[in-house]
Amino acid sequence: MRKVAIILCNLGGPDSPAAVRPFLFNLFNDAYVLALPQPFRALLAWIISTARDKFARANYAKIGGRSPLFPETQKQAAALEAALAGRRLANLEAKTFIAMRHWRPFTADAAKAAASWGATEAIVLPLYPQFSGATTASALAAWRKASRLPTAAVCCWSAGAKLARAHADAILSAWRAAGSPGNPRVLFSAHGLPERDVARGDPYQFHCERSVAAVRALLPADWDHVLCYQSRVGPLKWLGPSTDDEIRRAGADNRGLIVCPVAFVSEHIETLVELDIDYAELAHAQPLPFYIRAPAPGVAEPFIDALADLVEAALARPRQTASDEGPRLCPHQFSRCPHRAA
Repeated sequence: MRKVAIILCNLGGPDSPAAVRPFLFNLFNDAYVLALPQPFRALLAWIISTARDKFARANYAKIGGRSPLFPETQKQAAALEAALAGRRLANLEAKTFIAMRHWRPFTADAAKAAASWGATEAIVLPLYPQFSGATTASALAAWRKASRLPTAAVCCWSAGAKLARAHADAILSAWRAAGSPGNPRVLFSAHGLPERDVARGDPYQFHCERSVAAVRALLPADWDHVLCYQSRVGPLKWLGPSTDDEIRRAGADNRGLIVCPVAFVSEHIETLVELDIDYAELAHAQPLPFYIRAPAPGVAEPFIDALADLVEAALARPRQTASDEGPRLCPHQFSRCPHRAA
């Protein structure tokens, strides 16, 4: 009997106002987020977390003082376990464990729990469909450091049919609930990334473009759309166009918007504050004919089914790191792709 620990990785978030500053310190002290040697990275992380603490606390206060990411991931973990049990896979006992990168439960906590359960192997499934060094690579490195279990990993799964269906269903449902207004423009909003990272070989933008193409194919052909990026931090030049600039352009064009958080699979501060409050206020100030926000996939059936497919495929590739399709998907200029195959 294979006892497989399924490690669901995500960023994590503070579980109280007091946790905001140490969460931010952990985030910016990650070598995959700030590529500086120690002790300079820790010093800069301390400066940033101290400077941003009050602002970040105020934003978390708007959603109850804590991040909803861990309870959202718990629901996904339970739904995934149930989906796998329903598939009745032979010679398999599977259990999900949550590994948050920058707050509790940490990756080391998940590794200890998996070992205590008696896992014989692990599948690391980062809940980031689009690979980036700051997210997926950091999660995979943390797991390798924390556990000696034989491990398979999924490095990217940005354009799968079921993931696309989950996003398309959310967009269409939100549109219909708003009365099916005419002539919408869909903003596919992804978390931003410095252009420098892409120039150095990070495939994140490529994966975001694949995600948008897959979802767009399931929407009405006459709808307009654009991929844009949110959550910029710091002075570097980031991927564009920015989501706020696209909202202003929609105002100039007198176009109503449907916003899809295409790079997020759970509701958290970037969706509940940035999209639902900050950008909604900007949209109403234009004013736009309408501003509709499609929810993240959460525990939608197509999305959970997509996760189960990823696990089942990884079961057939023990000890390998692979895309959802197995072969390498990234063009070779993206040297940070972790896939070993040519």
